[in-house]
Amino acid sequence: MIELLRAPGLEGVPHGFAGRRGGVSTGVHAGLNVGLGSVDERAAVLRNRDLARDALLPGATLVTVHQVHSPDVVKVTGPIADDARPPADAMVTDRPGLVLGILTADCVPVLFADAAAGVVGAAHAGWKGAIGGVTDRTIAAMVALGAAPERIACAVGPCISRASYEVTDDFALRFEGEDAANERFFTPGRPGHCQFDIAAYVAARLAGVGIGRIAMLDEDTYSQPDRFYSYRRSCHRGESDYGRQISMIALAD
Repeated sequence: MIELLRAPGLEGVPHGFAGRRGGVSTGVHAGLNVGLGSVDERAAVLRNRDLARDALLPGATLVTVHQVHSPDVVKVTGPIADDARPPADAMVTDRPGLVLGILTADCVPVLFADAAAGVVGAAHAGWKGAIGGVTDRTIAAMVALGAAPERIACAVGPCISRASYEVTDDFALRFEGEDAANERFFTPGRPGHCQFDIAAYVAARLAGVGIGRIAMLDEDTYSQPDRFYSYRRSCHRGESDYGRQISMIALAD
């Protein structure tokens, strides 16, 4: 059975963070792998994408983008064919019946909703997109559709946790160079390394632009192989490939 995690603050808005449970993929992709860029059987991936969509909003249209670790946002006004996905890492819409889907395998999925305005958004925040402002731009794109920052509720979904995310000291200095206060998202590790709390960093970016309702699911993708795909875990295990899970949000008809 597909597991869809829900977030406080997004009640009444169709949404869910899916993991790997359910689905038809096998082998290293076993479960609900929705990654068109994986080397999984395409028929299995397409079936999984349909299953994920139907678990959220049967009969709706699933829309995804070609994620490239950018801060770029797409305004979605209708269906987008799988082979015509624009390069971007976030989407917004004010059109009912469109399921915005963000794929992750350790990066941070963020779902956004201004229910009063009828505007939703979804963003993929890897470290490059996060520091580049993908969440800031998603909020700006929602405001352009009539949303108000003080009404927007956000949810930070399953991603790699601080305990599982080792980075180099030079990596941390890149963030601290942007803002000295970013030092608080890194804790010392083994020599020359530290642990990065990317979820807390993303939440702080959201709060910094006026978002007052931010839910954090606090689910570590790396340490739960039965529930989530993880790029870093697959690398550490020497696996040939990895699956991707999907986080979804929509406006009901």
